[in-house]
Amino acid sequence: MPHLENTVLCRESQVSTLQSLFGERHHFSFPSIFIYGHTASGKTYVTQTLLKTLELPHVFVNCVECFTLRLLLEQILNKLNHLSSSENRCSTHITCETFNDFVRLFKQVTKAESLKDQTVYIVLDKAEYLRDMEANLLPGFLRLQELTDRNVTVLFLSEIVWEKFRPNTGCFEPFVLYFPDYSIGNLQKILSHDHPPEYSADFYAAYINILLGVFYTVCRDLKELRHLAVLNFPKYCEPVVKGEANERDTRKLWRNIEPHLKKAMQTVYLREVSSSQWEKLQKDDTDPAQLKGLSAYTHVELPYYSKFILIAAYLASYNPARTDKRFFLKHHGKIKKTNFLKKHEKTSNHLLGPKPFPLDRLLAILYSIVDSRVAPTANIFSQITSLVTLQLLTLVGHDDQLDGPKYKCTVSLDFIRAIARK
Repeated sequence: MPHLENTVLCRESQVSTLQSLFGERHHFSFPSIFIYGHTASGKTYVTQTLLKTLELPHVFVNCVECFTLRLLLEQILNKLNHLSSSENRCSTHITCETFNDFVRLFKQVTKAESLKDQTVYIVLDKAEYLRDMEANLLPGFLRLQELTDRNVTVLFLSEIVWEKFRPNTGCFEPFVLYFPDYSIGNLQKILSHDHPPEYSADFYAAYINILLGVFYTVCRDLKELRHLAVLNFPKYCEPVVKGEANERDTRKLWRNIEPHLKKAMQTVYLREVSSSQWEKLQKDDTDPAQLKGLSAYTHVELPYYSKFILIAAYLASYNPARTDKRFFLKHHGKIKKTNFLKKHEKTSNHLLGPKPFPLDRLLAILYSIVDSRVAPTANIFSQITSLVTLQLLTLVGHDDQLDGPKYKCTVSLDFIRAIARK
């Protein structure tokens, strides 16, 4: 399908697999499909584009928005009812309290002539949030085709592997499909496809090659890279617009854009400044640290969980492991004060410097200081890697073959206090 190949780039294998699973419109498809991969790996985009291009009846539900059982079930039923209703007839709102009611109402909705003799697809995005709902919900969706005796397929989109989902009591196993991260060649092809019409494709491809050469080592997120490409392209074109160079003078264009990309490494990627502030910095040709209210590190705006990861890392670096039970457990029992501190531990740990700690200890402290339940997603581990890349954490290596990676926190107490206030 040529139109689909031009729309969905670098995901030919996944598209081919999904098309094989879907089959013909009247065929019974696989009851459930589990699609997982890191953020910005194309899971949602490919699934939505494929279903829309093939014009298959489907409903798309985000589990973050539908955070209760009732909201989730009613959203699915009402979207299905809208599909089955004629344009002139006003469909009534369906209410649903339990999964048993959902099965009964689902049978009624899918009796419509427009949904007969073809597969109905239910797409549940951010499916990891289903684990926080009722215990019968996930097994019920996995066996929805069997329970309703209807031609229905449920697609789960998640950043977590299936092994983190599988209930202990056992359930129907879905077909598992992995979306790997984009390679640098894939990113080059996708980003180059967005070239402005007023410039040649080769000119924009050369710019993307320069951009990836700078940012690929610290950022693999397609959305972030696309944002950076759009934001910095006017500066790259500046010598061409002024008539000082042509599109083939790559050396002169690189010399012009290099200092601004270095600024972008300190500001835009870390979201210290907005896009409008970044444009002002480029026009004034000033240093990012001179912008009011900003500095290179003390005012950096980290993602939500990265703040807690950094706080947990600081606590793990400067507190002995034996104190974790005392500080982070509510019912830790009695601890004898005489045996609690040894002579050499009376010296301030801040004078001795940070000590290495294993990854499992970092995660244990993180889970204890965050109020909400934290899922061990690929996003959490990628944020730890980002903190190492930004030199806020240091990877000290492994003590032996069986031990996991060890880290050190490299920031000061003042920095921890600054991010804790935000």
